[in-house]
Amino acid sequence: MAEAQNSPVGSTTAGAIAVAAESTVATRMSAPPSFDVADFPVPHGREEEWRFTPLERLRGLHDGTAVASGDSLKVAVEAPEGVTVELVGRDDPRLGRAGTPVDRVAAQAYSAFEQAGVVTVPKETVLTEPIRINVHGQGGVAYGHQLIELGAFAEAVVVIDHTGDVVTAANVEYVLGDGAKLTVVSVQDWDDKAVHVAQHNALVGRDATFRSVVVTFGGDVVRLHPRVSYAGTGGEAELYGLYFTDAGQHQEHRLLVDHNTPHCKSNVAYKGALQGDNAHAVWIGDVLIEAKAEGTDTYEMNRNLVLTDGARVDSVPNLEIETGEIVGAGHASATGRFDDEQLFYLMARGIPEHEARRLVVRGFFAELVQQIGVADIEERLLAKIEEELEASVA
Repeated sequence: MAEAQNSPVGSTTAGAIAVAAESTVATRMSAPPSFDVADFPVPHGREEEWRFTPLERLRGLHDGTAVASGDSLKVAVEAPEGVTVELVGRDDPRLGRAGTPVDRVAAQAYSAFEQAGVVTVPKETVLTEPIRINVHGQGGVAYGHQLIELGAFAEAVVVIDHTGDVVTAANVEYVLGDGAKLTVVSVQDWDDKAVHVAQHNALVGRDATFRSVVVTFGGDVVRLHPRVSYAGTGGEAELYGLYFTDAGQHQEHRLLVDHNTPHCKSNVAYKGALQGDNAHAVWIGDVLIEAKAEGTDTYEMNRNLVLTDGARVDSVPNLEIETGEIVGAGHASATGRFDDEQLFYLMARGIPEHEARRLVVRGFFAELVQQIGVADIEERLLAKIEEELEASVA
């Protein structure tokens, strides 16, 4: 597999975007999972899974020096009638079923949380209102664990909203029963100094449908790792994401779809916009089609729009196929500057430059915003995009 890595915008001659290919890529697919922190050495930044991450800005999450402090996170759950909301101990047998930590921070988070939140939607329950989980940082360090489980043929939308200031690491599990349908919208709208590292594990049951929408705006460092595997044939996973990386921010999204079961589907589409000095976005998309996963249909795509000089994007799609009996598989990645032709077209029709730029960026994100399906969240995100664009010309 070849890796496409984009150099910092503005660092090459004539403002071109350099793309370098490497003949060998060590992907996250081979990372040995473990619940034990001792099984993971302290990263030094040269490992494949850490080489893009500014370890010095994780504030001790990666080396064990970040000690949890009380009341650092306030979590409030709003759930419709019929949904069970619990706080459980570490020994609850439901925890850890969707996936195992695959790096030291995830293992540290799993070993350090005291209580886990569990949200359960009973079988055949179809919710008409979303479940809302509001996570607000109040300073300090926190480790967390959240499980969301849907019974067979249940349907639900879950919104996880992150705000405030905290240094936090967490594991989030999604377990879907046969025929269940779950849409999760995870919004990272942290304050400027927050650090957020999390592993999201989804286990998709037979004929179940999992849709994830990850939206990242805030924080100093945000590093998310969504992972999907299948518990039965006919499962479908859709992973969407959008991020707006501002000056000095590091936003990293590392995905793995493990097609470990025959006749399942997946579709991945992430889009990002960047502006300002030292804005850095990282997108790693790994798709593994195991030898037993005949009849797989998968595609992944990442698009990045660079609005100013001084921003950097690293986009690495990886596709590993162990069987030739598949329906289809593909991936794509592209990073480019603001399209001057589109801008000129709009301005030639009397639209001021500032408004024209806003229209182009809104159009770039519109496809993914429409996947959210929660009106107030969509409106909030569009307003946030407008706010970021206003800041760029202030």
